[in-house]
Formats: sequence, C-alpha cells, structure tokens
Amino acid sequence: MLFRHGKGVYAGALVAIVAGLGMSPATVQAAGCPAVTVADSMGVAAGAFPQQYELAEFEAAAGCTMSFSENPDIASLNARIVGNGPLPGVADRLPDEPLVVAPYDSIGKYGGTFDMISNATEAGTSDLLSTRHVNFVRFSDDLQTIVPNVAKSWSWNDDFTQLTFNLRKGHKWSDGAPFTADDVVFWYHNLNMDPNIIEKPKDYNLVGGKPWTVEALDETTVRITTPAPYPGLLAHFASHYGQGFQPKHFLGQFHPDINPDADKLAQAAGFEKGYDVVNFYYGQSDWTDVPSPMLRDPSKIPSLPAAIQPSLESYITTADTTEGRHYVANPYFHMVDTTGQQLPYMNENDEVYINDHEVRILKAINGEYDYKLQSLSLPDMPILLDNAEKGGYTADLAPEVGAPTLSFNVTSSDLEKRKVFGDLRFRQAMSVAINRAEINQVAFFDLGEAKQYIGFSPPPSFVDPKWLSYYAQFDPDLANKLLDEVGVVDQDGDGNRDLPNGDALVINMQFATQGVATSVVELIAQHWTNVGVKTTSKEVTPDEFRSAQSANQLDVTIWRKGQPLAIVLGNSELFLPPFENYFGSRNGMLWAEYIDSDGAAGVKPPEYVNQLVADIAAFQSTPAGTPESDAIGARLVQNMTENLIFIGTVLAPAPYYHRNAVKNFPKFKTSSYEYYRTYPYRAHQWYLDE
Repeated sequence: MLFRHGKGVYAGALVAIVAGLGMSPATVQAAGCPAVTVADSMGVAAGAFPQQYELAEFEAAAGCTMSFSENPDIASLNARIVGNGPLPGVADRLPDEPLVVAPYDSIGKYGGTFDMISNATEAGTSDLLSTRHVNFVRFSDDLQTIVPNVAKSWSWNDDFTQLTFNLRKGHKWSDGAPFTADDVVFWYHNLNMDPNIIEKPKDYNLVGGKPWTVEALDETTVRITTPAPYPGLLAHFASHYGQGFQPKHFLGQFHPDINPDADKLAQAAGFEKGYDVVNFYYGQSDWTDVPSPMLRDPSKIPSLPAAIQPSLESYITTADTTEGRHYVANPYFHMVDTTGQQLPYMNENDEVYINDHEVRILKAINGEYDYKLQSLSLPDMPILLDNAEKGGYTADLAPEVGAPTLSFNVTSSDLEKRKVFGDLRFRQAMSVAINRAEINQVAFFDLGEAKQYIGFSPPPSFVDPKWLSYYAQFDPDLANKLLDEVGVVDQDGDGNRDLPNGDALVINMQFATQGVATSVVELIAQHWTNVGVKTTSKEVTPDEFRSAQSANQLDVTIWRKGQPLAIVLGNSELFLPPFENYFGSRNGMLWAEYIDSDGAAGVKPPEYVNQLVADIAAFQSTPAGTPESDAIGARLVQNMTENLIFIGTVLAPAPYYHRNAVKNFPKFKTSSYEYYRTYPYRAHQWYLDE
C-alpha cells in the first residue's frame, strides 16, 4: 500500500526504499495513484478547482500514472439499457482526460441500489434527478466557486457576450457514441429554438428576448454568442436542470433539418413525421425528468432505436411506470475517483412514487429509503430526530433559500375577484393580517425569521433593509381599515366580508406539501378568516396544483420562492410574468399572455411590470457589483416588493435526511432547490456500506 502514496507525504522515504531495491521512481509511478480524499490529501497539492482534478493535473501533482478500473457488474448493468451494444474496456469508454474526483471521506466500493422516494411523475422528482445530473459546470459545495464538469474549461471575451466551452476529447454518450460540440449546437438551434419542439423559447435561453448563436468551432470547442452581455450564463449552467446538450446522432436522425429522410424513418417506426419521434423522446420540454417513452407509450419502443435517448448523466433509465422508475449506472460516465475507479459507485437507483406526506415520513423513520430533502420541512424534524437512532439515519438542518410565499391571482378569471386582488390595498391588508411570529413559533419552532418577499434571497448589498419588513408587521387593525377602504365589507351580516358587488368573498387556498407545510397554510387561513376574509384550504397533489395554476384557476398560489443573486444573474424568470416556471409559484398568467402575444390576448400589465421586464434584461447585461448594476437591482427590488406581487412569510431552515449506510455524504450548505439540490455535493461518489 505504501507504493500508492506516490509523491505524497511518504515520497522521500519511498524513493529511498525503492532505490535500495534497485527500482526507479518510474517503476513506482506504475504502481498506481494515491487514494486522495477531501479528508486526507496524502500530501497531494490541491488542483485548480476544489475537490477535483483534470487527469494530467492529478498525475503531475501525485507523481503517478493512473490506470482505470470498473464496476465488476457494469456489463450486466449495460445489458439492461435497451439499445446499448457490448462494452469496450473501461479505458476506451472514458474520455481521454476524465474528470478525477476526490471523494469526501474514503474511496468507495461498488454495488447496491440507492432507494429513493418521490411524490409522483414530475412531482418531487428533482431530488433524485439532481443526484445523477451533469451540465457543463456546477457550483462546488461552497456554493460560490464554479467548477468544470462536462466541460473541461471555459473562457469569456471582454464584454461577456461570448462564452467558449472546451469539451473533453473522447467523451461519449451512454450508448458509446461520441459527444461533441455539434451536440450543443443541436440542443440550442434544432431543439430549443425550433417551435416544432419547444413552442416558446425559455427565458433563460434568450437575452432580452433575443436568441443566442451557438457554433461548433471544432469537435471539442463550442462558442455561445449572445446579443447583449450575459455574465450570469455560466452560473445558469452551474445550477439549472436544463442541460446544454442533446444527442444529435440519436435525435437528429428524426429531425428534418438534420436528416432529409427523417419523416420516412419515422413512418417506418409507426409515426407520422420525424418531429413526432423527437418529441416522443425529448418530451417537448428541456425538463430532463419528463416521463420517458417507456411510460408514454411502451408499445412504440420496439420500432425505435432505444427505449430512451442517450444521456451523459451518471444513471440511465431502464424502467418507467406510474409507480416509479429504475436506473442503472452509465457505463460511459466521465468521472473517476483518485485511484482510477470509474464512477458512480452504486449500481442502481430505484425511485418509488408516494404522494402522501405522512406515508413518506413513516418510510423515512423506518429507514426505507436512502436520502431525502425535497418535500421535507421544519415541522417534520421532531419525528425525524426522535426515530433517527432506531431507523439508522441522520437528519440535519440547513438554511433554506426560498420561504413560503403567497400571491393573489391579479389576473383571476373571476372579474370581481380580479378587481379586488388587483387593488394594492387588498394585498397590503392580507400581508399585515398574517401573524408571522405565530407561524415562526408554531410551524418553525422559533428558528425562522419573518421576511417580506423581495425577489432575492439572501438580500444583496444593494437592497434597502426597509423592504425586508415592508407590510410584514402583524397589524389586524390596519388590515381591517384597508379592507374597508377597498370595499370588501360584510354586506349580509354573516360575519364574513363580501366582494364589492355583494357576492360572498371566499379565498380558496390549494396547496401541495411539496411546496409548503400544511401547518403554515392552516395558520394563514385562520389569520385571514380572523379579519373577516373567509378562507378555506385544501391539500392537492403537486400536479393538480400546477395544472390549476397554469389554467389561471387559483385564487392564491403558495410555494417556496426566492433565488440568490448568482442565480438571478443567469435566470430572469422570477422578474418576468408569470414570475416563475411551471414548477414554481406563478402570478399574472394573463399578463404573461399579453406580453407573449404582443397585446393580441391576455391582460395588459401595469407599468411597473413593464419596468421589471426592462430592468431584468439590463441587470443581467451589467457586471454585478457596479454602481449601475446596483441601481438597477435596487429598482427591481422596489417594484417587486412595493407592489406585493408575492407576499413573504417566514424564512426558516429545513431538514435533509440520509441513511447512515450512505457514505461520503457531506453537510449541506442549503436545503434548497436553487443550487439544484444535491448537485454541488457530488452524489456520484456516494456509496453504500451496509
């Protein structure tokens, strides 16, 4: 084992020993590379980026020549990936320069199934998705440093209008086909900018509403040129689920712009046209956890080249039903540990869908799954702690980024409610009617802090502190006064306020426990009822909540909301109607329709909304920290907060859970979605030690 230390702390003694044996230092290098971990560097200098190295960088630092090894079960796992052929040797499956990862505590061992629980298809699934996720780059676990991942390196031009990625030579998709810069061009121009695939480009794939240009300079070099400076683009790729690449060799054969015979090929497979096949695989969305073809229509798979499209992620889907999904390790994954073992360590992932929160908690305390963060909230912590020793797991707390946030539907299809919800005085009244101190005490054990929603979390330096408490005090007298001014008074003497036209005013709050704890909703409903606004609450599934929200049917939306500055710089959606994507809390659906249709449909938004739209484009094009950027940021905060489009409650820490058998599991800096769950914590190097 001494030989494995290379140029570590024992290098001098090692050289003396081998000299006495008549061996040269080169012979020592061939013996293998040291088992460097974050806990024990073995004297090997850190690389350019924390906790990881490029291959040549590690070999130089450790004075070794790395040889590669593989999971002994990888051939049988590969045989379960429909469409994959026989495997070449591990050295031929890895890139020429794989990413070398230093595990947190120890070199792992292969095997086992990572058991995971989600709410339903596309509900509560980002937890597990994040464990297998890759993108060009990621945030390191300090949540400040952006480090390479799929990309080996990157560079900017002087004005942040060109971002160039250098990919890894020899990197391969999960079916063994080469991954090249053409796959990035294909992802952007042929999928995301093609209305036959993505009907409307995502805000984060545009700059000021205008598209980028993506070019393949050579096989491993891709350049993104934006119509205005976009310095936050790198942070976007580091934290977002949307991967900047798709397999051109696979999807492109059915895309008419790539293959003139695409429609004929599709018709031979039982489809009308090539676009139908692309959508069958790609799911008409860049959300990488949409139901796979195995769930959409498994009968069509035999006539197609594979069950799912190839991926660069650490695990590949092998089964997909309404009850859950199953995955096996990607035999072409691009990472190795410091001894040359290909990652990931665990053989398989199993995901089960259970939408009942109480059942999920029961399974957690019984130690029936290996990790959970999403859908856990602080009220769950006492029962988790009480059963931790018996269940063989650890429950920790970490700061949240987003707080439970409410919004009244200012473009409600009920015109009388729209008038009331659109009156700022009503939103002010309902904000001060909330007893945030009681919420903090009852739901969050006095561990939280009352905060108004300002669009950024935590608040950057340009935020005037007054906005953090703007109409966030508990003042039922003021609430009653403002409601009287709006004309929302009790007209029939039943003790409940009515709409100005005399109709009963009832606020129906639908919520999903994935987005907010039941106790928080129940308390707020009581607070509003206390000032005469009758409020009901009903728990629904996340899919039901999102569908109703998208259809403009909700009175109130309620979900966690908030993003750090680094994420806002690369993602404008919190400041553009409807102020979030399908999976979050939205408002002003008809404002968004008006903007998207250039006024042909929807409802014209007020001027402050137009100012938000203009300001977020300018903010993202201005270097952060400059006086100009700070002035724009301050105006964004003022317009968002002063108009109470969303109403903040209490920001509190949240739990995360892992079974003790999961090793190399670190402390999390946040318990949140904003940095994409586990992505900074390198789940590829977690392993099971039963």
